Amino acid sequence: MENYQTRITPAKEDAVKALKDEFEGYNGYIFTDYRGMTVAQITELRTALRKNDAQYRVIKNRFAKIAMKDLGKGGAEEQMVGPTAVALAKGDESNVVAKALFEAIKNGAPMQVKGALIDGELMSVDEVEALSKLPTKLELIASLMGTMKAPVQKLAATLLAYVESKGGVATSDNE
Repeated sequence: MENYQTRITPAKEDAVKALKDEFEGYNGYIFTDYRGMTVAQITELRTALRKNDAQYRVIKNRFAKIAMKDLGKGGAEEQMVGPTAVALAKGDESNVVAKALFEAIKNGAPMQVKGALIDGELMSVDEVEALSKLPTKLELIASLMGTMKAPVQKLAATLLAYVESKGGVATSDNE
């Protein structure tokens, strides 16, 4: 009996290369089962993700597995089974992308998150959901700045009250 070997056609090689080139610019990959989603729901999700420099792409599992392996990002093979779409995230935006996915599910999209590969770390569905509930980087920075600003505001108010209690008038240097 002869060994069966898949013929690798130039079209398949080009498809894998295109996928690899696209995946290369991202460090967060959230895998979903998109069965049952309407074109309108997918379009709405893609629009929401583009605002965060992310994409939602229906993939051919075999090609995606090869592309991920070539990029040294293996390990997510079990998440690429059945109809699969992947949300691609750049930088620190993985939790924003996860938020958008779970928001779409909450709004009635029949999508299911399968798991993720973020910064080389495999994540389960529960871990991706927990990630989606974390504050974004900008929210954390805003919170930090608010916390840092409060003592300075208190000091300024206290100094102003002290000056006024001594009968002085607070003036600015510009007057």
